[in-house]
Amino acid sequence: MVHGFSQTERSWDAVGLDDALALRVPDDRDFAATAAELGNAGGRATYIGYSMGGRLCLQLALDRADLVERLVLISASPGIEDDAERAARRSSDDDLARDVEREGVDAFLRRWLAQPLFATLPSERAGLDERKAGNTTARLAHQLRALGQGAQPNNWRRLHELGMPVLLIVGSRDTKYVDIARRMQRTLPDSRLEVVEGAGHACHLENPEWVATHIASWLADR
Repeated sequence: MVHGFSQTERSWDAVGLDDALALRVPDDRDFAATAAELGNAGGRATYIGYSMGGRLCLQLALDRADLVERLVLISASPGIEDDAERAARRSSDDDLARDVEREGVDAFLRRWLAQPLFATLPSERAGLDERKAGNTTARLAHQLRALGQGAQPNNWRRLHELGMPVLLIVGSRDTKYVDIARRMQRTLPDSRLEVVEGAGHACHLENPEWVATHIASWLADR
């Protein structure tokens, strides 16, 4: 299991899948190399990733299909297709990284979690204290610059390469990612889409029991 931006391995505790290993995203590599290092750490397995972690797991599945038996992507995207939009996102991510460096971890994370993207995430499930304890200014800035959507390759054109089973999970209120997941499902050869009703982007934190149950059921079918 691979966590999202600003999260830690403990972000998966509430999901509580049996025999699952939560991996820490390394701090000192570019996007593709980070995905490769996660594969080195996890070996051949089912990979489950949320948001940034999902985008990294997707990259691993494309680059090292021999390591990924099954793939679960929660609120994840194959990337930004338009070159100009991707460049603009890189610039935006760099601006955010400078905000981290200027504001510090605490102030930045409070502002990050106050975004509309997380409006349906209860504060007690956001794990603010855990995020503050598990991050540094340098770590957050690196994730934004090297692992953000601006740094991610456009992998839409490669989705058809994935031969392993793929489970897509999104929150119903995260309409942008619902549309992305539906489009991905139409492209992926072997995929299922599950929508968490009433949840937003961080649906695995909002309703971890639902997410765990549906992942376990899907794994049992595969």
